[in-house]
Amino acid sequence: MWKLWKNLRQDKRGSLILYVLIFGSVTTMIIISGVASYALFENKASNRKHERDLAFHIAEAGINYYKWHLAHNATDYTDGTGEPGPYIHDYTDKDNNVIGQFSLEIDEPLAGSSVVIVRSTGATVVAPEVERTIQVRLGFPALTDYTFLSNANMNFSFTTEVHGAVHSNGGIRFDGTTDSWVKSAKDRYKYENQWHNGVWGGGGPKSFWVYPVPAIDFFAVTSDLKDIQEAADEAGVYLTTSGQEGWHFVFNNTSFDLYRVTSRDCYYGEGRWRHRWGGWYWQGSSYCYDIGNEIFVRSEVIPANGAIFAEDNVWVEGVVDGRVSIGVGSFPVQEPYAHIYIADNLTYAAKSSDDVIGLLAQGEIIVPYEVPDVMEINAALLSQFKSIYRPYYYDDIKDSLTVFGSQIAYGGGGWKYVNGWGHVVSGFVNTNHIYDGNLRYYPPPGFPVGIVYELISWEEL
Repeated sequence: MWKLWKNLRQDKRGSLILYVLIFGSVTTMIIISGVASYALFENKASNRKHERDLAFHIAEAGINYYKWHLAHNATDYTDGTGEPGPYIHDYTDKDNNVIGQFSLEIDEPLAGSSVVIVRSTGATVVAPEVERTIQVRLGFPALTDYTFLSNANMNFSFTTEVHGAVHSNGGIRFDGTTDSWVKSAKDRYKYENQWHNGVWGGGGPKSFWVYPVPAIDFFAVTSDLKDIQEAADEAGVYLTTSGQEGWHFVFNNTSFDLYRVTSRDCYYGEGRWRHRWGGWYWQGSSYCYDIGNEIFVRSEVIPANGAIFAEDNVWVEGVVDGRVSIGVGSFPVQEPYAHIYIADNLTYAAKSSDDVIGLLAQGEIIVPYEVPDVMEINAALLSQFKSIYRPYYYDDIKDSLTVFGSQIAYGGGGWKYVNGWGHVVSGFVNTNHIYDGNLRYYPPPGFPVGIVYELISWEEL
């Protein structure tokens, strides 16, 4: 018996198989457990990603819904409730089962702007804690989205630089330089008894020249000034006739000094001196566009709504800190139209900020004789029925003019006059026209804007 037991203890032939079975089983269990855990983790991650993606699409649906809402009610920023948000909507599948919700927050435009901010947060019913938020900015583009916009033929000299888009319903002779589109509604037009392409000349780059393009309805662009008149009457500054020559505004940042102009100075225009037995005399035109004498009226802060209206001619100059529009005209509309004269530098306290001034006239916008040799105008200019220009003054040549803003004129205009050799004989030798990007969605009070919202920016928060 003892011998049998001893033989069994010494027989190890099956031990290795036993160890293999034991450790193999353990390893298999570990592998199976790991694979199962990994599969569960991947499934959970996949489900979570699906819910995140679905939440994103739900948030996008909220944005699309409110774009649709604004298209039907452009000034409703409360989702039709008249109450503050957020505004929560169910999101359903094709079988009308609720599978999620989006929550909307709407920031209405600031005063003078058309930019609406819409934030949409989406989440699913299955995983309400998984949220995605999208924010967009929508706005009406202002019809001041041009450096130049004209209903007439236009000429640009070799000493002209244009930064921003140009559009004319007439033809364009372009000898200057630009960095944006130069567009004409004409395929061909007649210039000095010769036919030319809609855009032609010695300037460029010619790759920016486009013609013909659809004409712009100029009467849809220009303002009838009624909105500014009403805003000025309600909470702005409303001036009737001065009883004399007009009103003079001198801006001092957030305020202005107001003067009544009592007389004008006159200067010779195009013509020449002639001699007779009685002596020399001037034969030609003259322009009485400069201030002779004036009387101080009062100082005043720029109104909160930025609206100033005058039923008379206006002279303007100074530094503007804020948002203001000056409209001049009369109702019913009739000639002679009231004009605006830019009597000296007109600048912003800071460019590319919220500072902006709009000058809107039923008549002409004119730079007169007594202005600096180096002049700067920061403004959006609009002449509803006439032109924006500096007259031809006899033997008067200025160095340079920089216009930072937009120039919209039914009758076109110009800042210099050249002879047959291309030399400037009157006006500003060098002119630089720069578009102010703030004008597209943040124009001066009362300036015309479009009627369809455009997407300005899109971001996920």
